[in-house]
Amino acid sequence: MRNRYLDLLRSLAIVRVVVYHVTGHAALTLAFPAMSVMFALAGSLMAASLDRTGVPAVARRLRRLLPSLWVLAAVFVPAMLLTGLPLTPKVLLWLFPVSDPPANYWGGLALSPIWYLRDYLWFVLASPLVLGLFRRAPLPTLLAPYALLAAIEFGIFPDAPTVLREFGLYFGAWLLGFAHHDGLLRRLSDRVLVPTALVLGAAGLMWIFTHLGPRGYDLNDIHLGNALWSAAFILIAIGRAPAEAPWVDRHPLVSRAVTVLNRRALTVYLWHMPFVVALTPLVGLVGWTPRDPLGLAVRVVLVFALVGVVALLVGGVEDLAARRTPELVPGRSRQTLADRAATAPTSPAPASTDLVPAAAPRVPAPRRPAADRSSRGA
Repeated sequence: MRNRYLDLLRSLAIVRVVVYHVTGHAALTLAFPAMSVMFALAGSLMAASLDRTGVPAVARRLRRLLPSLWVLAAVFVPAMLLTGLPLTPKVLLWLFPVSDPPANYWGGLALSPIWYLRDYLWFVLASPLVLGLFRRAPLPTLLAPYALLAAIEFGIFPDAPTVLREFGLYFGAWLLGFAHHDGLLRRLSDRVLVPTALVLGAAGLMWIFTHLGPRGYDLNDIHLGNALWSAAFILIAIGRAPAEAPWVDRHPLVSRAVTVLNRRALTVYLWHMPFVVALTPLVGLVGWTPRDPLGLAVRVVLVFALVGVVALLVGGVEDLAARRTPELVPGRSRQTLADRAATAPTSPAPASTDLVPAAAPRVPAPRRPAADRSSRGA
């Protein structure tokens, strides 16, 4: 059974990513380190998949990841080839992005979120081996990515390849997902977890505010501060995640939005940035400044609306990749023929049904046999 709290956390992370890319507000990266949260949740799911099916879980995870990328590539790669992208063997990286696939001058920005799939792919491939190491030596394995990142940031390994740097930056969050799945975070007492989170958070903030990047305190430019602050956030937000969150489903609109965002997470993530790039030039045409609050709000709404249209058109690919029946809009309750027959109104009403007109006075019903009384539902 799905944990709706984790579903809610993932949907909030996706919304935060989109809003950040539209507005560029650095404060959003501090308030909610969305990418690390998404990697932590993915790590937890990957550990669960490996426990269920073993190494074949890697192929299943890739099957769910890659088709949405291929749909995007089917649209944008021909467009880039027609506008100056050289046709070289590297174009095949759009099928299996173990490295950054090539892009031309406009595609480089519009398709920049592909790095997430590149990292995700490497983390999935590494997971069968690393999960075994993690379970033999949890703490050293968990600390290894942070030590690697520190070595890179302090200049000990300054020319590290991009993939290795990303392992240092985000694989720690993925391993915290392993710890969540195995129950290690849940078993930590508050006397251990809370001080640990506070120390990591304080160290992360200290590094962030003493190593400001070109965009100020935007975490995307401050890798070590990002990793430490994100680890603190994950320890609290996921380490103390409730086992259930029935309150999410008490509000139909919230429940449906959470379901849609989770079932269409890749579609929203992959397609939102092209619309952000396409809408940005329109700001000047209507007289808004880049930071005009009304203009930013309108652009956020338009990006979500356009992504919603794409989700209607191609979002079913995510259902097919997950071997679900494709749905136009996920989350609609489905009744079987038996359910519909049981709930269909009958006319005239069965003679055995007790019907009392609304305006009629209550009349004591004749006492029925015990067997008949027991058939009434609660």
